[in-house]
Amino acid sequence: MSIVLVGGHDRMHEEYKEICSKRGHRVKVFTQMPARFDKLIGNPDGIVLFTWTVSHKMIHTAVKEAKRKNIPVLRCHNSSRTSLEGMIEQLEKGQR
Repeated sequence: MSIVLVGGHDRMHEEYKEICSKRGHRVKVFTQMPARFDKLIGNPDGIVLFTWTVSHKMIHTAVKEAKRKNIPVLRCHNSSRTSLEGMIEQLEKGQR
């Protein structure tokens, strides 16, 4: 499964990737808003938004692309390791 993670802490970037790869998923992590963000999202199986650590513009762009491409979006206020693991479990359950 491919996941796009939006938000979180810069220092946790590698840890987020590690959590997803241990579960067998590909992940793109965006802790900062890059140029042409809407094009970089691609067509993942799910988008995880850490709402506390991300700009409104970035959330708006991610949600807009998700609606356009019919991608499930999971929102979480906290951007911890445990929160990410919980969001991944929800996405996995939705895929079955």
